Amino acid sequence: MQDTTEAKAQAIQKMFSEIAPRYDLLNRVLSAGVDRSWRVAAVKAALENNPGRILDLATGTGDIALLLKKVAPQAEVIGGDFAPPMLELARQKAQKAGLNIPFIEADALRLPFPDNHFDAVTIAFGFRNFADYTKALAELHRVIAPGGRLCILEFPPPPKSGLGVLYRFYFTRILPLIGGLVSGSASAYRYLPESVERFPDPPTLASMMGLAGFDTRYQLFTGGITALHIGDKPEKNSPALGLRTGEYDLHE
Repeated sequence: MQDTTEAKAQAIQKMFSEIAPRYDLLNRVLSAGVDRSWRVAAVKAALENNPGRILDLATGTGDIALLLKKVAPQAEVIGGDFAPPMLELARQKAQKAGLNIPFIEADALRLPFPDNHFDAVTIAFGFRNFADYTKALAELHRVIAPGGRLCILEFPPPPKSGLGVLYRFYFTRILPLIGGLVSGSASAYRYLPESVERFPDPPTLASMMGLAGFDTRYQLFTGGITALHIGDKPEKNSPALGLRTGEYDLHE
């Protein structure tokens, strides 16, 4: 019998490969363009300590990887994803922008990199799709060097505020309809709100990162629609502090 984790990973890989051609357009339309400001905040946090080698995991069509390289051209930036059609689009975008970024096929649960290899890892709206969050965090901790940083930008379950109620209606009713019409894959855009509802809330994800060995804090954006979790891997011989209470101010 096929392992359920492997089966889930293959199903998600197939789904994202199918919607790759319309992925960028739908991101801009469905978020009304505000997703760019969230990505800028993630890049700012990732570059805060001047990392020399950066992995953008679940890179998709490369938006974060390209932004990282533009802002920090001296850094080595690598994009990794498990959907080849997404990677091909990312390569085309990098070539058009004149940016030297390798884009490689990478499974978050079995990363093809040595221990302590990266000074920073970014994941924008991809962590939610990993088949095993605990295993993924262990792998991320393995490949991040002591003193390095993990930045996870993700959609948590919608807040219970008035804005959250409106957002949940949009997310569960309107988004699947528009996404299905534009992409031709209604199931992919039904999966999106379902995966968000199942995702750990920000304090829970922060606790999971703390258990994996990261000194973790987070910030909410746009009324709690998105969350940026920042986890620092302690220097050698320095104990992990785990979860810091409260939210992190990026001083924007």
